Amino acid sequence: MTTAPWRDRNLPADVRVTDLLSRMTLEEKTAQLYGVWVGATADGDGVAPHQHDMTADYDFDELIRHGLGQLTRPFGTAPVDPESGARSLARAQRRIAASGRFGIPAIAHEECLAGFTAWRATAYPVPLAWGATFNPALVEEMARRIGADLRSVGVHQGLAPVLDVVRDPRWGRVEETIGEDPYLVGTIGAAYVRGLESTGIVATLKHFAGYASSAGARNLAPVRAGTREFADVTLPPFELALREGGARSVMAAYTETDGVPASADPGLLTELLRTEWNFTGTVVSDYFGIGFLQTLHRVAGTPAEAAHAALAAGIDVELPTLKCYGQPLVEAVRAGEVPESLVDRAARRVLLQKCELGLLDEDWQPEPTEAPIDLDSTANRALARRLAEESVVLLDNPDGVLPLAPDTRIAVIGPRAADPLAMLGCYSFPSHVLPRHPETRTGIEIPPLLEALRAELPDAKVTFAEGCGVADPDPSGIEEAVARAAEADVCVAVLGDRAGLFGRGTSGEGCDATDLQLPGIQADLLDALVATGVPVVLVLLTGRPYALGRWHGRLGAVVQAFFPGEEGGPAVAGVLSGRVNPSGRLPVSVPHDPGGQPWTYLQPPLGLAGEVSNLDPTPLYPFGHGRSYTTFEWSEVEGTPETTIPTDGSYDLSVTVRNTGDRTGAEVVQLYLHDPVASVTRPDVRLIGYRRLELEPGQSCRVTFHFHADLSSFTDRTGDRIVEPGALELRLAASSADVRHTAPVRLTGPARVLGRDRRLLCPTSTEG
Repeated sequence: MTTAPWRDRNLPADVRVTDLLSRMTLEEKTAQLYGVWVGATADGDGVAPHQHDMTADYDFDELIRHGLGQLTRPFGTAPVDPESGARSLARAQRRIAASGRFGIPAIAHEECLAGFTAWRATAYPVPLAWGATFNPALVEEMARRIGADLRSVGVHQGLAPVLDVVRDPRWGRVEETIGEDPYLVGTIGAAYVRGLESTGIVATLKHFAGYASSAGARNLAPVRAGTREFADVTLPPFELALREGGARSVMAAYTETDGVPASADPGLLTELLRTEWNFTGTVVSDYFGIGFLQTLHRVAGTPAEAAHAALAAGIDVELPTLKCYGQPLVEAVRAGEVPESLVDRAARRVLLQKCELGLLDEDWQPEPTEAPIDLDSTANRALARRLAEESVVLLDNPDGVLPLAPDTRIAVIGPRAADPLAMLGCYSFPSHVLPRHPETRTGIEIPPLLEALRAELPDAKVTFAEGCGVADPDPSGIEEAVARAAEADVCVAVLGDRAGLFGRGTSGEGCDATDLQLPGIQADLLDALVATGVPVVLVLLTGRPYALGRWHGRLGAVVQAFFPGEEGGPAVAGVLSGRVNPSGRLPVSVPHDPGGQPWTYLQPPLGLAGEVSNLDPTPLYPFGHGRSYTTFEWSEVEGTPETTIPTDGSYDLSVTVRNTGDRTGAEVVQLYLHDPVASVTRPDVRLIGYRRLELEPGQSCRVTFHFHADLSSFTDRTGDRIVEPGALELRLAASSADVRHTAPVRLTGPARVLGRDRRLLCPTSTEG
């Protein structure tokens, strides 16, 4: 029997897909453009608002006889044993393949924001903690492990990473971001993409674009960012992750910018993404995002009009389940209201990706090749521990209260101390799904900080009182907490967030904050503990930064951990005991006051403190800040002899860093750019490079930053990205506010307009 060209693996993918498309009916082509969420129903308790409005009743057997584009979250909707789930997914895939004329299976996708969001899978630290490590290589290793776990059960696509840049820390999804700086977000995000894609999993960049710039930090609120802010802050991480990471999918954002929803914006999804950036993968909708064009944005009057707008803009796949790309689209095409060419364009992209994944091959097999399946292996947990340890930020330790003495009396106080879920973000399976299944155990071991500290310091006398709830206004427990603290040598106050969804937590999707005060009455609890006179070590387990100026100078030490994952308890305990030398750096600024927000460090002159306003937005702890139990000396700063370079030239800047303490530690050398005069206002400083150095006592290392003029580029008044001649200042710093050395550089020659081949990275090299 002759093999059809589309089945022939020896032919180019484009030739195979062209042949396949020529054989497909309109219904078969549109079937490739939507997913089905078998765990979603039109009644009962849903994951998100509007889910029931968008979930249609359908006959699965009838639906799949035309084929199916995607299967939505077969593991992430309910507790499923990994091996049973893998077998079930394989059966579903065989059923889908057997029902359609062409035998094409679906792409199975899952969330993997902080690990595979599945029961009994490793819960890694959240992305904000990845940013705190300033360690792309470690994040890439984590993503490789996540990808391998996804593949082991038959999943093809992961809905991560989030590349939104924090613009207002009150936004609930800050925990899902990597930080407030586009260079940090882009480099860490690209590393995650490389790791995931190296295993064959399709990485999905989200949310494209502008989602984190919503007005008032309200989830899904309109975005009022200007053209240059959008181009210079919002977009660079996506461009970097595509070019340096190789992501094969992009998710359109829910939000609208200047009246145009992202899901209906051809300028964003086609002209920029595909024409300018040369992206060839698939664009998927955020869940129900196409239907929202009708119901929330009101730029479409019917599901068919919403489908037309999204297809024309460039969305290829409707997720999580069919609403607009099914029968409404078919009828609109047949009526001549939607060009069939738009369906063909999207179907081609989907089928090309399926071809890449081997789903068009005759010998495709859905069954996992490895058994038993362990989604929380010893190696996974070891990596989760290392990530957590490197992400913990020591904000302050003025009197050397830390590390704690091994035989001291410790009062552990606070609502986050004894709760395992204090370690997890809202997209971890126990926080995201298990609240709807209270009878099911978490499936993974998550030692809370209280338990971990007792194990870490077995000779210490550790007492505990909760004091208050996370958001509960009941103060009745504060008296006991104060009594326990007064009996101790040191008090460890463990405060912070409870991750949840849509108001069911203090951090997470749809859990936006009115200001940056600690949730509930936790501030009152902390005041009472400080008033005892016992040294208080504040440990924050949060999804966003909170204002700490109220207690500045009154605390023994301050430790910040951003939802550090299943091994976060032992990691934080290790920092408190001194077993771990803290090396995390802030990926977001910590404010002094809870109001006067929003504020991030990327501010032009009028965004800084000044006489024009009584509000001082200067943070208490700046972006990039973090302390250590050892000390470092920076010396021998040297730049390229010629400090005047052309606008297409380069300049090398070196510094030697030496560990002058008595224990191993890590220093993060950061390079910032200051542009004194430009044709449009520029941030006073912005990060353009960094290098994390692990140094033994007495060891030194020389790090060189290879700066290129492209890194000084910005979007001018005409919308072009240019390198402008003039004076610049390169700043070697330990944080955005702790500058150790400066190097003046002058760019000469004509202004240059940059294309898509512009340099995005500042490479570094080391000696010693």
